[in-house]
Amino acid sequence: MRMQPALLEEWLRERYFAAGADLSSSGVQPWTYGELRELIGLDSGALDALVFADSESFGARPLRAAIAERWAGGDADRVFVTHGSSEGIFLVMHALLEPGDEVVAVEPAYHALVDVAAAAGARLRRWVLRPEDGFAPDLDRLAQLITPATRMVIVNFPHNPTGVSLDEAGLARLVDLVAANGSYLVWDGAFAELTYDAPPLPDPAGWYERAVSFGTLSKAHGLPGLRVGWCIADPAIFAKLLPLRDRMTLAISPLVEFVATRAVACADLLVAARLSQAAYNRDTLADWAKQLTGLVDLPMGGGGVCVFPRIHVEDVDAFCQSLFERDGVLVVPGSCFGHPGHIRLGYGCATDDFDFGLVRLADALGGAR
Repeated sequence: MRMQPALLEEWLRERYFAAGADLSSSGVQPWTYGELRELIGLDSGALDALVFADSESFGARPLRAAIAERWAGGDADRVFVTHGSSEGIFLVMHALLEPGDEVVAVEPAYHALVDVAAAAGARLRRWVLRPEDGFAPDLDRLAQLITPATRMVIVNFPHNPTGVSLDEAGLARLVDLVAANGSYLVWDGAFAELTYDAPPLPDPAGWYERAVSFGTLSKAHGLPGLRVGWCIADPAIFAKLLPLRDRMTLAISPLVEFVATRAVACADLLVAARLSQAAYNRDTLADWAKQLTGLVDLPMGGGGVCVFPRIHVEDVDAFCQSLFERDGVLVVPGSCFGHPGHIRLGYGCATDDFDFGLVRLADALGGAR
């Protein structure tokens, strides 16, 4: 298995920790431990009693039960806890794909969703979300891409990096297209709870037996450093993941599982506070873009906390680097997602940082005209 560098991670690796205002992220503002302890009532006595033994291969039963109660219809056997959704992606792709398998994947996409499938030997067919359509998902185009040879369809809604999504009728049609072919559906639901104009979509793993969905505490819950994710699927699929897990990560830390179990049980508190902040920033962003007509073309998606505007500068990568060096403002050039005329702009951060970043970004765009 050989992988090329992940362009997004290469861009963020050193800049992320040196930025003054981070407008690059696809997640909400992270919590401090003190904030988290107060908000969800972490008990130091229970922590003192924690034993640092190995955990169960599928994840500790209390954490699986908490995840299942919220996202999997209460069936803990349909939950597999992972080190972030990244481990889940890696395990699922290598367990379910063979070299030469045909895979249809959304584009642009978070790199792991497509690169891991390609490294497993899959032949990729791209379901392109087109800028001229505002990146709206074209299900007729998806129907044309699925063939009798399609082993897996990989999608992510709300979408990273654009924020676009489907409505429930669109989701139902997407699942019908995949099910009619008997393909696996890999559903990345990292941003499922970050919606503004409609309720979160139902998880297709709840009714399609060949669906595998991914979730994480990194994006909507403000806990990226906890590194907790999960898969929801038919338990028969999980047995295929164990040989690789047994040779890699083995299990999750019991300390991490303890905190994550409480966080999932109190997820409404975590999401509501950060979603309210993101909604305020989102309104600010929409007004900001209207004032920059001719410099910014901004399709506003209905979910997530990032957008993918086109900016009218000659060299977007050089512009993003200059913005970082001069003003300490971090955004992601669209070249990291195969669209060099765009940037990924996150609005889930603290409002003061976001306002500062937008002012500096507008000034830089005006100066680059």
